[in-house]
Amino acid sequence: MLNISSEFSKKTFGNYFRSPIGFLILVSIAMPIAMSGWLALLNNFVVEKANFSGTGIGWLHTVREIPGFLTLTIVFVFPIIREQRLIILSLILLGGAVAVVGHFPFFAGLMITTLFSSIGFHYFEAAQQTLQLQWLDKKKAPQILGWLLAASSGASLITFGAIAVIYSYFDITYKQMYVCCGTITILIAIISFIFWPKYPVKTHKTKKVVIKKAYLLYYILQFICGARRQIFTVFAAFMLVEKFGLEIHQVSWLLLLNFSINLLFGPFVGWLIGRIGEKWTLITEYSGLSIVFFAYSLIYFLDWPAWVAAALYIIDHLFYAMMIAQKTYLQKIALKEDLASTTAVAFTINHIAAVFLPVILGYVWIISPPIVFILATFLALSSLLISFAVPQNPSPGNETIFSKT
Repeated sequence: MLNISSEFSKKTFGNYFRSPIGFLILVSIAMPIAMSGWLALLNNFVVEKANFSGTGIGWLHTVREIPGFLTLTIVFVFPIIREQRLIILSLILLGGAVAVVGHFPFFAGLMITTLFSSIGFHYFEAAQQTLQLQWLDKKKAPQILGWLLAASSGASLITFGAIAVIYSYFDITYKQMYVCCGTITILIAIISFIFWPKYPVKTHKTKKVVIKKAYLLYYILQFICGARRQIFTVFAAFMLVEKFGLEIHQVSWLLLLNFSINLLFGPFVGWLIGRIGEKWTLITEYSGLSIVFFAYSLIYFLDWPAWVAAALYIIDHLFYAMMIAQKTYLQKIALKEDLASTTAVAFTINHIAAVFLPVILGYVWIISPPIVFILATFLALSSLLISFAVPQNPSPGNETIFSKT
């Protein structure tokens, strides 16, 4: 394991940045530029240019999650392409797919571009998480993961801010903006390939799919998390456009505010995990999400104004930042050689519900949008109950409160 955190005081800023942690920071910045640009424009683009309804957006997000379900195949890619190089290739694929989205404003075109951008995104996430858990010292991991979240949020903040300003004061097309966001991500990926050396990973990785009973609680948390995440990602944002008629610059300003708060909140989450542990961080997250999702459903019954929905959207995103606790929980209970395989398995489990849930709930949305959010409330409550099984000090052999150490 690379003791990255202890090297900070021994290096100048330039040398430190050209280190493994510098690489993680750079790629954490590159990915959100393409994804945030795609996200900020998506709902307005599909409604205005492709005439999507709830079923159309449901199908699009189902296609988007198929590569996540197949992330398990990354275990067989690692022996051929190491994580660091796979991250760079994934960013190039993601950026290229986002760059051409604006040229295909119809159902089939959006499905294909979404599929390729999703392959890049999910392989990036799996490879990046594997490197994070292998490179970072366990004691410093929550803190550094918090800073990496802040770097990612900062990149999203700048992207959303630029889009908000540009669409408020300039006449720019969807095509031009998508090309800009995708190209920047590709350029950063190329820079990271040219100027950062290939760092060794000393841990021997299991080159096969590993599913262990000891990691069962983590698998369950990942499954429910994937289902919950889809409702937030797909329908909470779609509601703001469909019900309240938010325009591109308004959505961008909301996302800008959202990620501005997360820029400060990310490091706090890392500190919080270090103080109270993964168990109580997860309990706090799921308690808050249960309340937020139930409040989403009340928007339709009580006819609350748009600013209430926007505030709930921001609070929702803050609680999701606490998912760092799931990463550090896995790092503490898993054997080093199992990290790559277990991460890939978890990504696949996370996306089981994600593959079919958006399209099914898309049809439910047409009947009654509140039902979608009520379902999310029950999922959050399920996660809350399960999180009580996480031990206060997780470790190999002490994976749950029921383990016999």
